[in-house]
Amino acid sequence: MAILNSIRKRGIFLILIIALALFAFILSDVLTKGSRGPKGQDNIATINGTDIPRQSFMEEVEMTQRNYGPNATTGQVMNMVWEQELRRVILDEQIEKAGITVEKAQLDNALKSQLANNPTFLNDAGQVDEGKIQEYIASIKSSSPQMYQQWIKFEEGISQSVMQNTYFNLIKGGIRSTVAEGEQEYHFQNDNINFQYVVVPYSSIEDKDITVSDSEIEKYVSAHKNDYQTDAKADIQYVLFSETPSETDIEANKEEIAGFLNNRVEFNNQTKTNDTIPGFKNTADYEEFVNANSDVPYADEWLFKNELPVAIADDLMNAEKGDIYGPYKLDNTYNLTKVLDTKMMSDSADSKHILIRYAGTMRAPETITRTKDEANKLADSILTVVKKDKSKFADLAREFSDDGSKDNGGDLGTSTPGRMVAPFDAFIFDNPEGTIGLVETDFGYHIVEVGKKSAPKKAIKVATVVKNIEPSEKTLNDVFSQASKFEVAVNKGDFTEKAKEQNLEVKPVNKIGPMDAAIPGIENNRTIVNWAFNTDTKVGDTKRFSVSNGYVIAQLTRKNKKGLMSAADASATVKPILIKEKKAEKIRKSITGNSLDEIAKSQNVTVKTASGITMANPRIGSSSEPKVVGSAFGTKAGETTPLIDGNDGVYMLKVTAFNPAPKLDSYITQANKQSTQDASAAQSKVFEALKKKAEIEDYRANFY
Repeated sequence: MAILNSIRKRGIFLILIIALALFAFILSDVLTKGSRGPKGQDNIATINGTDIPRQSFMEEVEMTQRNYGPNATTGQVMNMVWEQELRRVILDEQIEKAGITVEKAQLDNALKSQLANNPTFLNDAGQVDEGKIQEYIASIKSSSPQMYQQWIKFEEGISQSVMQNTYFNLIKGGIRSTVAEGEQEYHFQNDNINFQYVVVPYSSIEDKDITVSDSEIEKYVSAHKNDYQTDAKADIQYVLFSETPSETDIEANKEEIAGFLNNRVEFNNQTKTNDTIPGFKNTADYEEFVNANSDVPYADEWLFKNELPVAIADDLMNAEKGDIYGPYKLDNTYNLTKVLDTKMMSDSADSKHILIRYAGTMRAPETITRTKDEANKLADSILTVVKKDKSKFADLAREFSDDGSKDNGGDLGTSTPGRMVAPFDAFIFDNPEGTIGLVETDFGYHIVEVGKKSAPKKAIKVATVVKNIEPSEKTLNDVFSQASKFEVAVNKGDFTEKAKEQNLEVKPVNKIGPMDAAIPGIENNRTIVNWAFNTDTKVGDTKRFSVSNGYVIAQLTRKNKKGLMSAADASATVKPILIKEKKAEKIRKSITGNSLDEIAKSQNVTVKTASGITMANPRIGSSSEPKVVGSAFGTKAGETTPLIDGNDGVYMLKVTAFNPAPKLDSYITQANKQSTQDASAAQSKVFEALKKKAEIEDYRANFY
């Protein structure tokens, strides 16, 4: 009571404290959002001042993901949509500046081109029918607003494509090489030069004798800023605590599957008596038994040796009908297999057919209107004809077959068991070569002729109980406990040392980008990437993450902002350049003499000869030396060049002959060839240039 009275006395004071706390919470949220940028909350990106709304972008990603299905990850689809949007916005800006529009006739032609292979829009002559397009649009507009919106987007995409093609065609149309440029290219390709040379290779000085400091690398990077720009990058290291089954779990799984072999007795609560449940050895219905007890359903199929796992193929193929093999371990499963039957059969068979569909059969087009009875009568008539004269099969297939094989005279090529629908499959593998018969499937009636078959070989039909080896509850708890203990330990000490103390493998992952998803050893995990780039995450921070196969304890080891590369990042590229420069300087200082012979003697190298060297292929020996060859072409015959720092060493050349290519009456052919090459590369180069110039604020990492 005393506490309650005290609270009542200070009621106003407490209300003020709570109000201030709520205000501080709201203000903190506002400031946090503000720090990310107001556009970053509602837009996925801003490109050259044009916002890409977050909602519409995510809807596009979701729709594209549905179209691609499980074969593409969300990250892959998102990046695909991003590239499309980036291209659209950048090119739309240029198209608007150029005043490019699309005429109705252009749109109609492009639309017809896109729909040329869609039977929904084709008339009897196989041409796109404007009336069918309008009929389709009217139909979906009234029946499916979602499909109608998709159609609108489809038309918009066609329109954009037409305008983009117009834009690029205008650029290509403006690309013309002059006759003078054609002549220049001709001589670039065909003029050649002969010279003598000496080269003191950089390899004459060992790398270890050259020192390059971080400050020198930084100075070089600063002097070549455009070449050493980098996106934001982060490095992490992690330890994976994998939820894998223990040896005890594996043994328990083996005992469990072995228990399926024999009959077992179970108490029946309804009858209050003990029931005997048949085991794998004695069951009368193997399909039911497998489906009730296995992690993999029963498959009713004939198997050849090459279709069985290599580890057990010989044992199973040598088994007799009724034999049981196992329990045996295969990958991460324990298995029991019983051989239900064996027989000799072909593992491949050629066949051809004439398919007679009727209305309602699987994948039947709307043009198929005959009834089942009509289809049956037609199929019987054709069967009678081909049985009397097999030579008519191909012609009748071309005339009557209701599938794509008609173009090949009904030839279906070679099939393997199980590839065709069951009735068709059974007919071609159970009958000898040359057999002709009628087979009914969900697709309609097939007049089938069995073609060439491979030599019979042993096949088996099996029933297999498969049990995945799963970690037990105890194992899962142990893994969780180990991960938690390590998480606490690294918060108080050195990550690498703590891992070493517990014999745990530390896996480093370097140069992760803000939009990356795949992390080696973990696969896709945007959660870890987002954490690494979160503004609140500092170098040295650690965190535990749940992953598909256990837990990851990760530590952020480095984080760089977008901008100029650090010396550490640029070192791999810049250090070899600086080493070459320092070696060249050393070699120059060590050289004595002015002639090739004098230099060769002082450096213990030989004078060599090069002939027929062109600007287009500036190779000296096995080395590409464009700077050296360029200097040679700028030197008169009989003259000697100064020392030249090449790619492989320091050179000096004496030009012995300049061999100009014979003059042509006209260089128009060369000019036209150059124009064609430039035009073919224009589209990609123009877009890349526009993309490089664009101002892009990318907020995707806030949402994915």
